[in-house]
Amino acid sequence: MSADQPRYAARSTSSGTFQRSLNQVRNHHFILDSPGVGEEVTTGESFMVGISSCGVTLIEGAAREEGIDLRHIEVDIGAFRSDNAPTPDLERIDMSFVLFGVDERQATHLVDIWKER
Repeated sequence: MSADQPRYAARSTSSGTFQRSLNQVRNHHFILDSPGVGEEVTTGESFMVGISSCGVTLIEGAAREEGIDLRHIEVDIGAFRSDNAPTPDLERIDMSFVLFGVDERQATHLVDIWKER
């Protein structure tokens, strides 16, 4: 892959509905709303799903590479921000990982691989 080409690319356009966007990644199309609208998946929720999904797929891949019999994984994520904050910045993001079919040492090892990558 050329250094001049992005690894990931997306396109978002206005939809004609205030604070609703039409989005495209390759041949996939989906709608995202501002949190103020909230009928569809929101921009913040899609951001959180991207992070937690990365946790699932990266850990599955690492388990396979290392010959660890990971049977199932669940990743929960939550973003926190004070309603009184002067900026919309997030204060923190908490994640929890539950891995099935592995012992605690293996689970910790796999999550550490995710943290390093």
